[in-house]
Formats: sequence, C-alpha cells, structure tokens
Amino acid sequence: MTTRTPEFEVRLATDTREVEASQRLRYDVFVEELGGSGEMVDHEARLERDKFDPHFDHILIFDRARDNDDNEQVVGVYRVLRGDKAKEIGGFYSAGEYDLSVLETSGRNLLELGRSCLHKDYRGGFAMYHLWTGLAKYTLEHDIEVLFGVASFHGTDPEKLAGPLSLLRHRHLAPPELRVRAQPRHYQPMDLLAENDIDRASAMLQTPALIKAYLRLGGFIGDGAFIDHEFNTTDVCLILDTARMNERQRAIYTRDLAA
Repeated sequence: MTTRTPEFEVRLATDTREVEASQRLRYDVFVEELGGSGEMVDHEARLERDKFDPHFDHILIFDRARDNDDNEQVVGVYRVLRGDKAKEIGGFYSAGEYDLSVLETSGRNLLELGRSCLHKDYRGGFAMYHLWTGLAKYTLEHDIEVLFGVASFHGTDPEKLAGPLSLLRHRHLAPPELRVRAQPRHYQPMDLLAENDIDRASAMLQTPALIKAYLRLGGFIGDGAFIDHEFNTTDVCLILDTARMNERQRAIYTRDLAA
C-alpha cells in the first residue's frame, strides 16, 4: 500500500488516452503479473485490450496525489457493458464462456462487469471501496437490476482449486432463474469435493478478494467453471441481483450517493 495519502477521483473514461491508461494498468496486472495474453495485446505499447473495449464504459479511479501525468494516475479500473449496448453489438463478452440466455430472456436490466483490477500499491486499502462506490453510482443512474461477469482464480489446474471451487458450488450456487452455465464444450465441474471434505478456512484463503466481496453483497455463482488458457486463469461467473442484496453492504457502498 502506498505511504502517501491518496486523493481519489472516480469517473468514466472520457477519451482514448484515458481508455489506454486503463489498458496499460490491465497489462501490468493481467499480462505481467498473471501471465495472460490475447490476440490484441500490444506488448510494445504495454496495452491489454480486445475488440470489446470500444463498446464498454470504463470506470476509472485516479489518485491525484501521484507524481505523474494525468493518465499515469489511473490506479483502478472496472469495464462495464449495459444490456441495451450488448444488443447493439451482438452480445456480451461473457457469452464466449457462459450460456447467458437465462439472464438475457429475463426482461431485467443487465450490466456486465469485467477487467476489474487495482494497481498493486492500492490493494488492501480504500481504493476498492471508491471503485465500488463508482460502480454503485453507475448502477443507480442506469437502473441496473442484475450485475454479472467472470472473475478469475490464477492458474488452470482445477484440482489445485478443488477446495474453493467446491465451496462456491455447494454454498453459493445461483437460483435457477439466475443460473448461467458454462458453455458445454468448456464446462468444468466445480463440485470436485464433497461438502464435508472441504477445508473451508483454506478454501476461503484461496478465494480472490473480489469474489468474496460479491458473496458478501449476496452474490451467486453460475454453474461450472471455464478454464482460460489464454489468460492463465480459471473463471467463474458471478451474478448479483440488486433486489437480493445484503442491505448492510448496500448501505456501505451507496451511503455517499444519497445527496
């Protein structure tokens, strides 16, 4: 965590340079730290990008106390795509991994989340709170009812993730009306251990903070995992129905928006 006092600003990217700043941070996290790749990754310019980027809104968190130019002050990012926009471009990014038809035919206002990351100096502090508050504001402004998106475990060996995957499957499986399912050709079962055989403490330690944050808000997990060899991850699909959110946690992320 940085020793300076951050001066956070959270807002949408407004131009190409700011989108590129978010892609540069994504490169640092997803390519350099986690060993990911992709056909549109630009190693020379250090940009992690894909064909969906021009269609998403990019929620950015800036630290204005950083001694850099404006676009190097981007220390967090959330990439979001509304359901109406997804219809215009032919579908959601997550559809490559999951059958989303149960959500797409629900008649509810959807928001896909992705590429969430923080600069390594800002993890474990208030930066994630500010980023989530920005997401909450966006959700309220656009009357979003269901949020969803893939979240990742590092690595592609499901046996090494048997504990957390099994715990998620047994304890947090989405109800049928929200239960997206990994595409048949990529379906990786998650119930690798019987519930009584899971070391819950160890499983939770292996579970990324972002996934645990969704669970605390009352989120669910889709059926099946997706092994993403390109990004060197094992993905699960998170679904959050705003009508079922934990009220205490909802208040934490929306209390500064009342005005």
